[in-house]
Amino acid sequence: MSQDALGIGFVGAGFITSEFHAPSLERIRRAEAAGVMNPTREKAESVAEDLRAADCGDPVVTDDVRDLVAEPAVDAVWVTSPNHTRVETIRAIVEAVEQGGADLVGVAIEKPLARTVAEAEEVVELVEGADLAHAYLENQVYMPGVERMRELLWEGAESSGRPYLARAAEEHAGPHSAWFWDGEKQGGGVLNDMGCHSHEVNRHLLSRPGEDDLTPKAVTADISTLKWDREEYADELAEEYGVDYRSAPTEDYARTTVYYETPDGEVVVGETTNSWSFVGSGLRISIELLGPEYSGRIDTLESGTNVFFSDAATEEAGYAVEKQQASQGQLSVLPDEGGVYGYPAQNEHVVEAFLAGENAREDLSDGLTVVRLCMASYLSAERGERVALDDPELAEYVPEPARGEFDGAPEL
Repeated sequence: MSQDALGIGFVGAGFITSEFHAPSLERIRRAEAAGVMNPTREKAESVAEDLRAADCGDPVVTDDVRDLVAEPAVDAVWVTSPNHTRVETIRAIVEAVEQGGADLVGVAIEKPLARTVAEAEEVVELVEGADLAHAYLENQVYMPGVERMRELLWEGAESSGRPYLARAAEEHAGPHSAWFWDGEKQGGGVLNDMGCHSHEVNRHLLSRPGEDDLTPKAVTADISTLKWDREEYADELAEEYGVDYRSAPTEDYARTTVYYETPDGEVVVGETTNSWSFVGSGLRISIELLGPEYSGRIDTLESGTNVFFSDAATEEAGYAVEKQQASQGQLSVLPDEGGVYGYPAQNEHVVEAFLAGENAREDLSDGLTVVRLCMASYLSAERGERVALDDPELAEYVPEPARGEFDGAPEL
Protein backbone atom coordinates (compact mmCIF):
# COMPACT_ATOMS: atom_id res chain seq x y z
CA MET A 1 0.00 0.00 0.00
CA SER A 2 1.21 3.47 -0.90
CA GLN A 3 1.40 5.86 2.02
CA ASP A 4 0.20 8.59 -0.34
CA ALA A 5 -3.20 7.13 -1.26
CA LEU A 6 -5.57 4.35 -0.24
CA GLY A 7 -6.93 2.20 -3.05
CA ILE A 8 -10.62 1.58 -2.36
CA GLY A 9 -12.61 -1.35 -3.67
CA PHE A 10 -16.38 -0.94 -3.58
CA VAL A 11 -18.37 -4.10 -2.83
CA GLY A 12 -21.75 -3.13 -4.23
CA ALA A 13 -22.69 -0.56 -6.87
CA GLY A 14 -26.19 0.38 -5.76
CA PHE A 15 -27.65 3.77 -4.92
CA ILE A 16 -25.60 4.47 -1.79
CA THR A 17 -22.34 3.79 -3.64
CA SER A 18 -23.19 5.49 -6.91
CA GLU A 19 -24.76 8.61 -5.40
CA PHE A 20 -22.75 9.18 -2.21
CA HIS A 21 -19.69 7.02 -1.54
CA ALA A 22 -18.14 7.11 -5.00
CA PRO A 23 -18.69 10.85 -5.59
CA SER A 24 -17.13 11.63 -2.20
CA LEU A 25 -13.74 10.54 -3.56
CA GLU A 26 -13.60 13.76 -5.57
CA ARG A 27 -13.00 15.55 -2.24
CA ILE A 28 -10.59 13.09 -0.63
CA ARG A 29 -6.98 13.81 -1.47
CA ARG A 30 -5.45 10.54 -0.26
CA ALA A 31 -7.81 8.01 -1.81
CA GLU A 32 -8.64 6.65 -5.23
CA ALA A 33 -11.03 4.05 -6.60
CA ALA A 34 -9.21 0.80 -7.35
CA GLY A 35 -12.16 -1.48 -8.07
CA VAL A 36 -15.93 -1.88 -8.19
CA MET A 37 -17.69 -5.22 -7.66
CA ASN A 38 -21.37 -5.94 -8.25
CA PRO A 39 -23.20 -9.16 -9.19
CA THR A 40 -24.85 -7.20 -12.01
CA ARG A 41 -21.70 -6.22 -13.83
CA GLU A 42 -23.37 -3.42 -15.80
CA LYS A 43 -24.02 -1.48 -12.56
CA ALA A 44 -20.37 -1.82 -11.57
CA GLU A 45 -19.31 -0.63 -15.03
CA SER A 46 -21.52 2.47 -14.68
CA VAL A 47 -20.04 3.44 -11.31
CA ALA A 48 -16.50 2.78 -12.56
CA GLU A 49 -17.11 4.94 -15.64
CA ASP A 50 -18.29 7.83 -13.45
CA LEU A 51 -15.23 7.48 -11.21
CA ARG A 52 -12.89 7.57 -14.21
CA ALA A 53 -14.68 10.62 -15.62
CA ALA A 54 -14.23 12.37 -12.25
CA ASP A 55 -10.50 11.49 -12.27
CA CYS A 56 -10.90 9.41 -9.11
CA GLY A 57 -8.90 6.43 -10.34
CA ASP A 58 -9.10 3.70 -12.94
CA PRO A 59 -11.03 0.97 -11.09
CA VAL A 60 -11.19 -2.61 -12.27
CA VAL A 61 -14.68 -4.06 -12.63
CA THR A 62 -15.74 -7.52 -11.48
CA ASP A 63 -18.77 -9.50 -10.40
CA ASP A 64 -16.85 -11.54 -7.79
CA VAL A 65 -15.65 -10.16 -4.46
CA ARG A 66 -12.70 -12.57 -4.47
CA ASP A 67 -11.42 -11.07 -7.70
CA LEU A 68 -11.86 -7.58 -6.28
CA VAL A 69 -9.78 -8.16 -3.15
CA ALA A 70 -7.12 -10.01 -5.17
CA GLU A 71 -6.49 -6.86 -7.20
CA PRO A 72 -3.09 -5.48 -6.01
CA ALA A 73 -4.31 -1.88 -6.13
CA VAL A 74 -7.16 -2.57 -3.68
CA ASP A 75 -5.98 -1.70 -0.16
CA ALA A 76 -9.36 -1.56 1.58
CA VAL A 77 -12.98 -2.38 0.83
CA TRP A 78 -16.19 -0.43 1.37
CA VAL A 79 -18.92 -3.06 1.76
CA THR A 80 -22.28 -1.59 0.72
CA SER A 81 -23.96 -4.72 -0.63
CA PRO A 82 -27.43 -5.88 0.58
CA ASN A 83 -27.92 -6.98 4.18
CA HIS A 84 -28.66 -10.64 3.37
CA THR A 85 -25.28 -10.97 1.63
CA ARG A 86 -23.29 -9.31 4.43
CA VAL A 87 -22.00 -12.34 6.35
CA GLU A 88 -21.24 -14.32 3.19
CA THR A 89 -19.32 -11.35 1.77
CA ILE A 90 -17.22 -10.81 4.90
CA ARG A 91 -16.45 -14.53 5.09
CA ALA A 92 -15.16 -14.45 1.50
CA ILE A 93 -13.03 -11.35 2.12
CA VAL A 94 -11.49 -12.71 5.31
CA GLU A 95 -10.84 -16.11 3.75
CA ALA A 96 -8.95 -14.43 0.90
CA VAL A 97 -6.87 -12.39 3.37
CA GLU A 98 -6.04 -15.38 5.56
CA GLN A 99 -5.11 -17.56 2.60
CA GLY A 100 -2.81 -14.92 1.14
CA GLY A 101 -5.06 -14.06 -1.78
CA ALA A 102 -5.56 -10.46 -0.69
CA ASP A 103 -3.41 -7.82 0.96
CA LEU A 104 -5.90 -5.52 2.67
CA VAL A 105 -5.43 -3.07 5.51
CA GLY A 106 -9.07 -2.32 6.29
CA VAL A 107 -12.75 -3.10 5.88
CA ALA A 108 -15.50 -0.48 6.07
CA ILE A 109 -19.10 -1.72 6.32
CA GLU A 110 -22.24 0.25 5.53
CA LYS A 111 -25.04 0.46 8.08
CA PRO A 112 -26.64 -1.67 9.44
CA LEU A 113 -23.79 -3.99 10.30
CA ALA A 114 -26.02 -7.07 10.05
CA ARG A 115 -29.60 -8.32 10.36
CA THR A 116 -29.28 -9.87 13.83
CA VAL A 117 -26.99 -9.79 16.85
CA ALA A 118 -25.67 -13.24 15.96
CA GLU A 119 -24.73 -12.12 12.45
CA ALA A 120 -23.17 -8.89 13.72
CA GLU A 121 -21.06 -10.75 16.27
CA GLU A 122 -19.80 -13.09 13.54
CA VAL A 123 -18.85 -10.14 11.31
CA VAL A 124 -16.90 -8.46 14.12
CA GLU A 125 -15.16 -11.72 15.04
CA LEU A 126 -14.17 -12.42 11.43
CA VAL A 127 -12.74 -8.96 10.75
CA GLU A 128 -10.89 -8.66 14.05
CA GLY A 129 -9.62 -12.23 13.72
CA ALA A 130 -8.01 -11.26 10.41
CA ASP A 131 -6.30 -8.29 12.12
CA LEU A 132 -7.88 -5.76 9.77
CA ALA A 133 -8.60 -2.15 10.66
CA HIS A 134 -12.33 -1.53 10.49
CA ALA A 135 -15.00 1.14 10.20
CA TYR A 136 -18.76 1.25 10.62
CA LEU A 137 -20.18 3.54 7.96
CA GLU A 138 -22.77 5.63 9.80
CA ASN A 139 -22.78 8.91 7.91
CA GLN A 140 -25.09 10.88 10.21
CA VAL A 141 -22.56 11.16 13.03
CA TYR A 142 -20.26 12.91 10.53
CA MET A 143 -22.88 15.41 9.30
CA PRO A 144 -21.34 18.90 9.60
CA GLY A 145 -24.53 20.21 11.19
CA VAL A 146 -24.52 17.43 13.77
CA GLU A 147 -20.86 17.99 14.61
CA ARG A 148 -21.23 21.75 14.97
CA MET A 149 -24.41 21.50 17.05
CA ARG A 150 -22.74 18.93 19.30
CA GLU A 151 -19.66 21.09 19.75
CA LEU A 152 -21.63 24.20 20.67
CA LEU A 153 -24.11 22.53 23.01
CA TRP A 154 -21.55 20.48 24.87
CA GLU A 155 -19.67 23.73 25.53
CA GLY A 156 -22.85 24.89 27.26
CA ALA A 157 -23.00 21.61 29.15
CA GLU A 158 -19.80 22.48 31.01
CA SER A 159 -21.68 25.06 33.07
CA SER A 160 -25.26 23.78 33.13
CA GLY A 161 -25.02 19.99 32.84
CA ARG A 162 -24.85 17.35 30.15
CA PRO A 163 -27.67 16.92 27.59
CA TYR A 164 -30.47 14.65 28.68
CA LEU A 165 -32.62 14.14 25.57
CA ALA A 166 -31.83 13.50 21.91
CA ARG A 167 -34.47 13.04 19.24
CA ALA A 168 -33.78 11.78 15.73
CA ALA A 169 -36.12 11.08 12.85
CA GLU A 170 -35.50 9.96 9.29
CA GLU A 171 -38.46 9.74 6.96
CA HIS A 172 -39.20 9.25 3.28
CA ALA A 173 -41.76 7.52 1.07
CA GLY A 174 -40.01 4.16 0.75
CA PRO A 175 -36.85 2.43 -0.55
CA HIS A 176 -35.74 2.24 -4.17
CA SER A 177 -34.64 -1.42 -4.37
CA ALA A 178 -36.70 -4.59 -4.01
CA TRP A 179 -34.60 -6.24 -1.30
CA PHE A 180 -35.28 -3.41 1.16
CA TRP A 181 -38.97 -4.32 1.12
CA ASP A 182 -38.29 -8.02 1.77
CA GLY A 183 -38.34 -8.61 5.54
CA GLU A 184 -36.13 -11.69 5.44
CA LYS A 185 -33.48 -10.18 3.16
CA GLN A 186 -33.40 -6.78 4.83
CA GLY A 187 -33.83 -8.03 8.40
CA GLY A 188 -37.03 -6.12 9.04
CA GLY A 189 -38.48 -2.86 7.75
CA VAL A 190 -37.92 0.83 8.38
CA LEU A 191 -36.61 0.27 11.93
CA ASN A 192 -33.67 -1.79 10.67
CA ASP A 193 -33.14 0.34 7.57
CA MET A 194 -33.37 3.83 9.07
CA GLY A 195 -33.74 3.37 12.81
CA CYS A 196 -30.10 2.29 12.87
CA HIS A 197 -29.17 5.83 11.76
CA SER A 198 -31.33 7.46 14.39
CA HIS A 199 -30.19 5.25 17.26
CA GLU A 200 -26.54 5.99 16.57
CA VAL A 201 -26.80 9.73 16.01
CA ASN A 202 -28.70 10.00 19.31
CA ARG A 203 -26.03 7.99 21.12
CA HIS A 204 -23.33 10.14 19.53
CA LEU A 205 -24.96 13.39 20.61
CA LEU A 206 -25.65 12.25 24.16
CA SER A 207 -22.13 10.88 24.71
CA ARG A 208 -19.46 13.20 26.09
CA PRO A 209 -17.18 14.20 23.17
CA GLY A 210 -14.15 11.94 22.94
CA GLU A 211 -15.68 9.35 25.26
CA ASP A 212 -17.96 6.34 24.86
CA ASP A 213 -19.46 6.95 28.28
CA LEU A 214 -23.08 5.82 27.98
CA THR A 215 -24.49 2.40 28.84
CA PRO A 216 -27.75 1.51 27.05
CA LYS A 217 -30.02 -0.04 29.64
CA ALA A 218 -33.50 -0.54 28.16
CA VAL A 219 -35.72 0.14 25.16
CA THR A 220 -39.43 0.61 24.49
CA ALA A 221 -40.77 0.54 20.93
CA ASP A 222 -43.82 0.36 18.68
CA ILE A 223 -43.90 -0.63 15.01
CA SER A 224 -46.75 -0.51 12.50
CA THR A 225 -47.55 -0.70 8.82
CA LEU A 226 -49.52 2.48 8.21
CA LYS A 227 -49.47 2.87 4.43
CA TRP A 228 -47.95 0.09 2.38
CA ASP A 229 -50.35 -2.74 3.28
CA ARG A 230 -53.33 -0.73 2.01
CA GLU A 231 -54.76 -2.34 -1.07
CA GLU A 232 -53.65 0.12 -3.74
CA TYR A 233 -50.14 0.48 -2.28
CA ALA A 234 -49.68 -3.25 -1.71
CA ASP A 235 -50.57 -3.75 -5.38
CA GLU A 236 -47.97 -1.12 -6.32
CA LEU A 237 -45.26 -2.95 -4.37
CA ALA A 238 -46.24 -6.32 -5.85
CA GLU A 239 -46.06 -4.94 -9.38
CA GLU A 240 -42.85 -2.94 -8.99
CA TYR A 241 -40.82 -5.06 -6.55
CA GLY A 242 -42.47 -8.48 -6.43
CA VAL A 243 -43.15 -8.39 -2.68
CA ASP A 244 -46.40 -9.36 -0.95
CA TYR A 245 -47.38 -6.75 1.62
CA ARG A 246 -50.86 -8.20 1.94
CA SER A 247 -49.66 -11.36 3.67
CA ALA A 248 -46.06 -10.56 4.70
CA PRO A 249 -45.63 -6.83 5.42
CA THR A 250 -42.76 -5.21 7.25
CA GLU A 251 -43.18 -2.08 9.33
CA ASP A 252 -43.21 1.29 7.55
CA TYR A 253 -43.35 3.22 10.85
CA ALA A 254 -41.33 2.79 14.03
CA ARG A 255 -40.96 4.72 17.26
CA THR A 256 -38.45 3.90 20.01
CA THR A 257 -37.20 5.26 23.32
CA VAL A 258 -33.76 4.22 24.60
CA TYR A 259 -32.74 4.75 28.22
CA TYR A 260 -29.01 5.27 28.80
CA GLU A 261 -27.07 5.50 32.05
CA THR A 262 -24.24 8.00 32.48
CA PRO A 263 -21.11 7.33 34.58
CA ASP A 264 -22.78 9.38 37.35
CA GLY A 265 -25.83 7.13 37.37
CA GLU A 266 -28.10 9.64 35.64
CA VAL A 267 -30.61 8.59 32.98
CA VAL A 268 -30.53 10.24 29.56
CA VAL A 269 -32.94 9.41 26.75
CA GLY A 270 -32.80 8.92 23.00
CA GLU A 271 -36.05 8.98 21.00
CA THR A 272 -36.32 7.83 17.39
CA THR A 273 -39.07 8.03 14.78
CA ASN A 274 -38.69 6.49 11.34
CA SER A 275 -41.06 6.19 8.44
CA TRP A 276 -41.41 4.89 4.90
CA SER A 277 -44.83 6.57 4.78
CA PHE A 278 -43.74 10.22 4.74
CA VAL A 279 -44.83 12.10 1.63
CA GLY A 280 -43.00 15.39 1.20
CA SER A 281 -40.40 17.04 -0.97
CA GLY A 282 -37.83 14.35 -0.22
CA LEU A 283 -35.84 12.59 2.46
CA ARG A 284 -36.20 14.43 5.77
CA ILE A 285 -33.68 14.04 8.58
CA SER A 286 -34.53 15.93 11.75
CA ILE A 287 -32.35 15.85 14.86
CA GLU A 288 -32.63 17.60 18.23
CA LEU A 289 -30.46 17.77 21.33
CA LEU A 290 -31.77 19.22 24.60
CA GLY A 291 -30.10 19.99 27.91
CA PRO A 292 -30.75 22.00 31.10
CA GLU A 293 -30.21 25.45 29.54
CA TYR A 294 -29.85 24.82 25.81
CA SER A 295 -31.24 23.04 22.77
CA GLY A 296 -30.38 22.54 19.11
CA ARG A 297 -32.26 21.38 16.03
CA ILE A 298 -31.47 20.23 12.47
CA ASP A 299 -33.91 19.69 9.59
CA THR A 300 -32.29 18.80 6.28
CA LEU A 301 -35.27 20.00 4.23
CA GLU A 302 -34.82 23.50 5.65
CA SER A 303 -31.84 24.10 3.39
CA GLY A 304 -32.50 27.74 2.59
CA THR A 305 -32.72 26.88 -1.10
CA ASN A 306 -36.02 26.16 -2.84
CA VAL A 307 -37.22 26.04 -6.43
CA PHE A 308 -40.75 26.22 -7.84
CA PHE A 309 -42.19 24.71 -11.03
CA SER A 310 -45.71 25.61 -12.10
CA ASP A 311 -48.19 23.27 -13.77
CA ALA A 312 -47.43 25.04 -17.02
CA ALA A 313 -43.72 24.19 -16.91
CA THR A 314 -42.84 22.49 -20.18
CA GLU A 315 -40.25 20.23 -18.61
CA GLU A 316 -40.39 18.35 -15.31
CA ALA A 317 -37.84 19.28 -12.66
CA GLY A 318 -34.71 17.19 -12.39
CA TYR A 319 -33.17 15.59 -9.29
CA ALA A 320 -33.39 17.95 -6.31
CA VAL A 321 -33.06 15.76 -3.21
CA GLU A 322 -33.02 12.06 -2.35
CA LYS A 323 -36.49 10.42 -2.42
CA GLN A 324 -38.20 13.51 -3.84
CA GLN A 325 -41.92 12.87 -4.36
CA ALA A 326 -42.77 15.50 -6.96
CA SER A 327 -41.31 17.24 -9.98
CA GLN A 328 -43.55 20.32 -9.85
CA GLY A 329 -44.55 22.81 -7.17
CA GLN A 330 -42.06 23.98 -4.55
CA LEU A 331 -39.08 21.70 -4.00
CA SER A 332 -36.36 21.83 -1.36
CA VAL A 333 -32.86 21.71 -2.80
CA LEU A 334 -29.68 20.61 -1.04
CA PRO A 335 -26.87 22.21 -3.07
CA ASP A 336 -24.39 19.81 -1.49
CA GLU A 337 -26.53 16.82 -0.56
CA GLY A 338 -23.73 14.34 0.07
CA GLY A 339 -21.87 16.89 2.17
CA VAL A 340 -24.96 17.71 4.25
CA TYR A 341 -25.43 14.00 4.96
CA GLY A 342 -21.79 13.62 6.03
CA TYR A 343 -20.39 11.23 3.39
CA PRO A 344 -17.23 13.15 2.40
CA ALA A 345 -16.31 13.82 6.03
CA GLN A 346 -16.97 10.21 6.99
CA ASN A 347 -14.98 8.69 4.15
CA GLU A 348 -12.06 11.06 4.52
CA HIS A 349 -11.81 10.16 8.20
CA VAL A 350 -11.93 6.42 7.43
CA VAL A 351 -9.26 6.78 4.73
CA GLU A 352 -6.90 8.59 7.09
CA ALA A 353 -7.53 6.04 9.86
CA PHE A 354 -6.79 3.11 7.54
CA LEU A 355 -3.64 4.76 6.19
CA ALA A 356 -2.51 5.12 9.81
CA GLY A 357 -3.31 1.44 10.49
CA GLU A 358 -6.11 2.34 12.91
CA ASN A 359 -9.81 1.70 13.32
CA ALA A 360 -12.13 4.57 12.45
CA ARG A 361 -13.86 6.65 15.10
CA GLU A 362 -17.00 4.62 14.39
CA ASP A 363 -15.82 1.02 14.21
CA LEU A 364 -17.57 -2.34 14.06
CA SER A 365 -18.10 -2.44 17.82
CA ASP A 366 -20.34 0.61 17.37
CA GLY A 367 -22.18 -1.21 14.61
CA LEU A 368 -22.74 -4.15 16.94
CA THR A 369 -24.15 -1.83 19.61
CA VAL A 370 -26.58 -0.39 17.06
CA VAL A 371 -27.73 -3.87 16.02
CA ARG A 372 -28.39 -4.67 19.70
CA LEU A 373 -30.46 -1.50 20.00
CA CYS A 374 -32.46 -2.35 16.89
CA MET A 375 -33.08 -5.93 17.99
CA ALA A 376 -34.12 -4.79 21.48
CA SER A 377 -36.51 -2.36 19.80
CA TYR A 378 -38.10 -5.10 17.71
CA LEU A 379 -38.37 -7.39 20.73
CA SER A 380 -39.99 -4.62 22.76
CA ALA A 381 -42.56 -4.01 20.02
CA GLU A 382 -43.28 -7.74 19.75
CA ARG A 383 -43.70 -8.22 23.51
CA GLY A 384 -45.43 -4.90 24.12
CA GLU A 385 -43.11 -4.10 27.01
CA ARG A 386 -39.79 -2.52 27.93
CA VAL A 387 -36.79 -4.73 27.09
CA ALA A 388 -33.43 -4.64 28.85
CA LEU A 389 -30.30 -4.61 26.69
CA ASP A 390 -28.97 -7.64 28.58
CA ASP A 391 -32.07 -9.72 27.78
CA PRO A 392 -30.74 -13.21 26.88
CA GLU A 393 -33.25 -13.62 24.04
CA LEU A 394 -31.45 -10.94 22.01
CA ALA A 395 -28.50 -13.25 21.27
CA GLU A 396 -30.47 -15.32 18.74
CA TYR A 397 -33.49 -13.10 18.19
CA VAL A 398 -34.90 -12.60 14.67
CA PRO A 399 -37.47 -9.78 14.37
CA GLU A 400 -41.10 -10.60 13.70
CA PRO A 401 -41.13 -8.87 10.27
CA ALA A 402 -37.99 -10.80 9.23
CA ARG A 403 -39.67 -14.06 10.26
CA GLY A 404 -42.70 -13.26 8.10
CA GLU A 405 -44.95 -13.26 11.18
CA PHE A 406 -45.79 -9.55 11.43
CA ASP A 407 -49.38 -8.58 10.65
CA GLY A 408 -48.69 -4.87 10.30
CA ALA A 409 -51.09 -3.78 13.02
CA PRO A 410 -49.96 -2.04 16.20
CA GLU A 411 -50.83 -3.53 19.55
CA LEU A 412 -53.87 -1.62 20.92
